[in-house]
Amino acid sequence: MTDDHAAHAVSAYGSAINETPNIDRLAHEGMRFDNAFCTNAICTPSRAAILTGTYSHVNGVTTLATPFDATQTAFPELLQAAGYQTALFGKWHLGHGGVHDPRGFDEWAVLQGQGPYVDPRLLTPDGPVNHTGYTTDVITDVSLDWLDRRDRSRPFCLLVHQKAPHRPWRPDEAHGDMYEGVDIARPATLRDDYSDRSDAAAAATMRVARDLTATDLKEPVPGGLTPDEELAWKYQRYMEDYLRCVASVDDNVGRLLDYLDAHGLTEDTVVVYTSDQGFFLGDHGWFDKRFMYEQSLRNPLLIRYPRRIAAGSASDAMVLNIDYAQTLLELAGIADTAVPERMQGRSLTPLFRGRVPGGWRRSIYYRYWMHDDSAHHVRAHYGVRTERYKLIFYYGEGLGVPGASDRVFPPEWELFDLKKDPDELHSVHDNPAYAPVRAGLEQELARLQRRYGDEPAPAQAA
Repeated sequence: MTDDHAAHAVSAYGSAINETPNIDRLAHEGMRFDNAFCTNAICTPSRAAILTGTYSHVNGVTTLATPFDATQTAFPELLQAAGYQTALFGKWHLGHGGVHDPRGFDEWAVLQGQGPYVDPRLLTPDGPVNHTGYTTDVITDVSLDWLDRRDRSRPFCLLVHQKAPHRPWRPDEAHGDMYEGVDIARPATLRDDYSDRSDAAAAATMRVARDLTATDLKEPVPGGLTPDEELAWKYQRYMEDYLRCVASVDDNVGRLLDYLDAHGLTEDTVVVYTSDQGFFLGDHGWFDKRFMYEQSLRNPLLIRYPRRIAAGSASDAMVLNIDYAQTLLELAGIADTAVPERMQGRSLTPLFRGRVPGGWRRSIYYRYWMHDDSAHHVRAHYGVRTERYKLIFYYGEGLGVPGASDRVFPPEWELFDLKKDPDELHSVHDNPAYAPVRAGLEQELARLQRRYGDEPAPAQAA
């Protein structure tokens, strides 16, 4: 798993800006999920959702300021109890010390917080260990070392969690010149003016043109540029370093896949590639994530398992990051009776046959809790997405959630017709022609909130 790797920066998903040949191997030799979504597009909550198979309001990790209580059941612990040897290396970002340390792992070594891009210090049960080198390489080195030391008579579960390509996007020396002289394609919405939508979109401080820092850009903006030229220059700088970090990740995915090939493990090993959420790559003029807009909501999901998945297959079924836990448990043969009832996802294994079974979900529920944080000012919201439509409610309050602002804003709604407006530029919430659609989506939103046990925010009113 990587951090902030957008699906549209994976060439298997049709990226127009980069190539990821090693990650693409998983698509060519396994299944690409074309409608994979997160339930809360921010690092800490997404990781808790993946581990526990539950929404943020169930696992208690709603924002970056709410650390994970690792005493609650997570899939690695169930695998460990079933005889698997388990390990976690890289980014944890769920708190440290006591109940916040990783559990259910025979061995773990994790970054402290976000961790640096170079010379990382990895926390272990026996104390911190300093490493020298580029963090993406180091995490892979430690993972490969564990694979060499494992008990070959027992099955294993290894979580390799990279920091990259998280901000501030520091590339390694091998890729430091990549994209020089290359004019990276710009998204159609780079110059979005945030009109015809809620005030929440305009209020966010994630604009490439205005909000990237000197640390992000790493060199001063050239003088004498027009505003449009400055935006183009900043976008190019941002994307160069972001994609250089992705290239390093791709190289290291290749190292892991090569190890499996060299040791005869490929046929019997399930390999999953994903990110904790998506990311804005200049889309809507933004960097970062958080919003329920497509580039943030979507994440890459590629699964290779030659014994069960046909090479080069794809699924357009709606899947969520809360599905991963139950999928891995089923593949490992963990009986349903051992899977906690609190898990809210659904195993993806029926999709491996290349069709969507009857009764599969036709809508997804999303909620972002970290209201109006001091750096990004994205307002708390929840919503429902169907195949064609998306309804978002900005409820305007932090509701006392740690890490959220106490500022209150008027509640706002957005409704997008994704067929007619795939770029999500024009809300049709107040368009009388969409009144029946709006009413149906409101009912579906309420149904999903009841199903998942998430109490609606008190300001809800259409």
